[in-house]
Amino acid sequence: MASVTRMAAALTAGAGMLSAAWAAAADEGGSFRIIRTFLQDYTTIEHGDVRYTGGPSEGSITVLESSGGPFVAGTHQRITCVVFARSTEAGIDLDAPCTVTAPSGDTWYSHSKRRSGNVETGGGGPGTLEILGGTGVYAGIGGSCTYEVGYLPDNWVATLADCTWQR
Repeated sequence: MASVTRMAAALTAGAGMLSAAWAAAADEGGSFRIIRTFLQDYTTIEHGDVRYTGGPSEGSITVLESSGGPFVAGTHQRITCVVFARSTEAGIDLDAPCTVTAPSGDTWYSHSKRRSGNVETGGGGPGTLEILGGTGVYAGIGGSCTYEVGYLPDNWVATLADCTWQR
């Protein structure tokens, strides 16, 4: 009987370790969908045949869907970005580093890039976003997103992004 008890204890311990390992592996990557809304304060200057646009965007992110991990469905976070864009007849070259802050105070960093579309009301376009790590639960993460941005009246901007992440 003692050997049956030891075997049951060993199986239980093994199952617990397997479950913990599986949970840890599940926390090593996943996917999520977000909507980002911003109020932007861009300035544009004409410079010969080039238009330069730059300035801050501040707003919020809502995680719409998530496979788990640090990006929890239904959560809201603050986001601050600085946008730099160079526009010519050939197209746009836009970069936007951003810092996202969760209610816990943990932050994650991203860098958006867009090479098509514009920054005019009624405009926008597709782009990519790179996840560049962070603090707290976001420490050591990386990943990428594809997104579509739209510029709305009164300096509002809305972005829908589909992302993957890994640790």
